[in-house]
Amino acid sequence: MAGTLDGLFSERVRRSPQTVAYRNYDQPTGRWLDHTWAQIDREVARWQVALSKEGLVPGDRVAVMSKNCPEWVIFDQAALGLGLVVVPLYADDRAENALYIMRDSGVRLLLLEDRAQWKAFYEIDNQIDDLLRIVAINSIENDVDKVQDGSVMALCDWLPEKAKEVQHGTHNPSDLATIMYTSGTTGRPKGVMLSHHNLLTNANSCLQVVPVRQDDLFLSFLPLSHAFERTVGYYLPLMSGATVAYARSIQLLKEDLVMVRPTVIISVPRVYERFHEAIRTKLATKSTLGRLIFNHAIEVGYSRFEFQQRQGSWKVSHLLWPLLDKLVARKVMSKLGGRLRLALCGGAALSTEVSRMFIGLGLPILQGYGMTECGPVACTNSIDNNVPSSVGPAIPGVEVKLGENNALLIHGPNVMLGYWNNPETTRSILDQDGWLNSGDMARIDEGGRITITGRLKEIIVMSNGEKIPPADMEAAILRDPLFEQVMLVGEGHSYLSVLVVLNPSGWESVSTQHNLDPELRHLLQDDKVEEILLNRIVHQIREFPGYAKIHRVALVPEPWTVENGMLTPTLKLKRAQVLDRYKDEVSRLYEGH
Repeated sequence: MAGTLDGLFSERVRRSPQTVAYRNYDQPTGRWLDHTWAQIDREVARWQVALSKEGLVPGDRVAVMSKNCPEWVIFDQAALGLGLVVVPLYADDRAENALYIMRDSGVRLLLLEDRAQWKAFYEIDNQIDDLLRIVAINSIENDVDKVQDGSVMALCDWLPEKAKEVQHGTHNPSDLATIMYTSGTTGRPKGVMLSHHNLLTNANSCLQVVPVRQDDLFLSFLPLSHAFERTVGYYLPLMSGATVAYARSIQLLKEDLVMVRPTVIISVPRVYERFHEAIRTKLATKSTLGRLIFNHAIEVGYSRFEFQQRQGSWKVSHLLWPLLDKLVARKVMSKLGGRLRLALCGGAALSTEVSRMFIGLGLPILQGYGMTECGPVACTNSIDNNVPSSVGPAIPGVEVKLGENNALLIHGPNVMLGYWNNPETTRSILDQDGWLNSGDMARIDEGGRITITGRLKEIIVMSNGEKIPPADMEAAILRDPLFEQVMLVGEGHSYLSVLVVLNPSGWESVSTQHNLDPELRHLLQDDKVEEILLNRIVHQIREFPGYAKIHRVALVPEPWTVENGMLTPTLKLKRAQVLDRYKDEVSRLYEGH
């Protein structure tokens, strides 16, 4: 087994040089282009020549801020082979955040997707002390060159025409390979230091649990700057020899699924939830008989799944599956390309209703759990041991146990070296024996399966002393497609309330039904609207304990996005920022109490 990430790449090139490594859409020609491992290898050699000319030395940090594409991988491998440290940035992150990361890590060279990104930086601050060179993948105009006196270059001008062969420096598995900055739901993002060994062992352990084959085709749309995609959607296929196709965008994902016809996808829950919402919305237009057949297909399919997992008994209704598969399941799966055999989910909890629907239709969604600080995967379900309400047992080589307040503690070769330039914060999360405190509360059953029960820092402590983990209740509310985003509030109060962002098309239907103004901004404090929303919310959370009832609802006029600072680039809610932005609305919910 290779000891370094660039060594892994070299071994893959040696074993299958003419196999297709990557596929991407070429906008000028309107075609999907294939790139073999040998072709990627030749490009890596060219990029290394260009990097070497910049006077970079092993240990220097270089950053990439681009959507997923072959150039991302080529840059990563070229840099790793020279002993450089790669700092990924989210392509759609706010310029202020990206500037902070580049300064904090001392980035020497920056690879951008296009000139618009640099202009966004330049408008805030045109000086990053350590930065020597900016390279734009797509062509740039002369006025940008003048901005930095020639330090900004188009990729085509920066690269040499050809090069001999890929270089591999004398670095060790324990050497720092990357600094991946956490998305920062609270405070500034922290730079997670991961070694070659951290990432290689994590990918290898995942491969022992998730059966990825050389003939598999991944469709990559989760950003490569996300640790989940980087390890499981990049290094793991590299290890197995599978092909990766890069989606054009999330907006075009439905079309790309049908065109590419992948066998494996990796995503956070929100993408699966949107597919679920779209299917349910279309189902609402069908006849009563059509809806009955669809729901029966899910019931029978899920019952078959439970029987196959030895969690349920065989039933006579299973004999109907070939017919239900033909009438329902295959038609839905064809919208996802028709060849999916694995769907991996991580980053947050996936609701039971969503996983039940897809599993019932024959798509095994495997939920896992982890964090950037552990490379990132700590545990996952598998095809033969899939309990959707859990995140599965620890992957091979990783140990878990419960600490104070049932915090999940993680130990293994995947655990980070520490936080960049932040020893104090490192000590607060990583003990002397190498146990990483995840900050999440969990249960571990007798079979070693882990269930995440809440986030320690996000627990709402009510005035009566009850402690409410908000994530589960929020996920339950979001099962109703009317709600686009929700956030539970109630810290220090005697009852819970919720801030909600509505789905515009869903509200259009509800407003017509109740003879209300479809323009939401006119109804932000309308009692009748609050009553309608509250009734729908109560229906979704009926299985929760009595003390977890929601009494009030505040309607928020604008969605929470990365751009307005309410979401992290990984689409996690910045609760403190949302609370601060809507403090007046929250105060109104508790007037007189």
